[in-house]
Amino acid sequence: MRVKIAGAGIAGLSTALSLHAAGITDVVVHEAVEDIQPLGVGINILPHAVRELIELGLGDRLAEIGVETADLTFINRYGQRIWSEPRGRQAGYAWPQYSIHRGRLQLMLLRAVRERLGAGAVVTGSPVTGLHHDADLLVGADGIRSSVRQALFPGEGEPLWGGHVLWRGTTYRAPFMTGRSMIMAGDGATKIVIYPIAPDEDGNQLINWAVQHQAPESTPRGDWNQPVSVDKILPHVRDWHCDELDITELVAAATKVYEYPLVDRDPLPRWSTGDATLIGDAAHPMYPTGSNGGTQAVIDARVLAYALATGRGLKFYEDERRPVTNRIVLANRQDGPEIILRLAHERAPHGFADIEAVLPLSEREEIALHYKRLAGFEPATLNARRSWSA
Repeated sequence: MRVKIAGAGIAGLSTALSLHAAGITDVVVHEAVEDIQPLGVGINILPHAVRELIELGLGDRLAEIGVETADLTFINRYGQRIWSEPRGRQAGYAWPQYSIHRGRLQLMLLRAVRERLGAGAVVTGSPVTGLHHDADLLVGADGIRSSVRQALFPGEGEPLWGGHVLWRGTTYRAPFMTGRSMIMAGDGATKIVIYPIAPDEDGNQLINWAVQHQAPESTPRGDWNQPVSVDKILPHVRDWHCDELDITELVAAATKVYEYPLVDRDPLPRWSTGDATLIGDAAHPMYPTGSNGGTQAVIDARVLAYALATGRGLKFYEDERRPVTNRIVLANRQDGPEIILRLAHERAPHGFADIEAVLPLSEREEIALHYKRLAGFEPATLNARRSWSA
């Protein structure tokens, strides 16, 4: 079987590696850019995707370039703790969670593809512009502005914008909390997530931060690499407090900041034709809420390879993946697990003396567990699930 993949991002490279591991080795990845650079900032790879990368033999490489996440804490803008939970192996998973630089992850996957499938397995400067191809299967892994998706659904139009902008940056600072912690802070209009994405260097870590803010004046663009001045962000976080680190100083000290109006697309009724299918952001672009973008792309790749190698085909792939990812897209529009920040603000806009009186523990636990179940990474279920190795 000959497979052509459009796009050498996380989805496309994970697909090539998954196909190779399943015995499908006539695979070529076509990438539009001439030179693949480690662009972007931080992402999280959740345990159900880390499992797949480990089963592909990439566990040691992943551990070398990422930070194994230990815990997540939600606070309001006054620094009051709303909810804390362990993450990864600390939460009972058989596999860790990693916070990692997106570009470093992409280059690690790229090196693995070239090692295993050969130097010619990734062709740069080679955009795929439609459904015409010389393979048995075309896999559209070419992102939110996928040309393969556009060919399948020519009237779909531009990505949909929900009225928020995301500003993302990185800053070298001393480790905070455990050195493997995530902080999510917010109120009704603005929220910030903070976590380290690279191991210690001379006592400092590369700290990723992302500020999401309501911005009705913005115009949607699908460009993660639009630089902006840090002065645009500081007014929105200047009065925020956090015992563990100085949020204002962290943002102010960033060397580069990127703006990305939050966009997604409506769930599709299908992803495939007889000899073409979609994967990752081309299939289900979603808000980065809940850390599921790159994670779901990796799982897509593994399930697709399993479906092809076992003769179950594209219908099996879609039946397994499309309902799950469609639910995540819609849940993320409603803030996913981060709804806990909005609820705490709505019920106690000026802070609280006792979080139990504002947001009872049972409600906080249910919010966290509900999203894990919806996204497919509730610990007991994931630990017991069969492997997607073919």
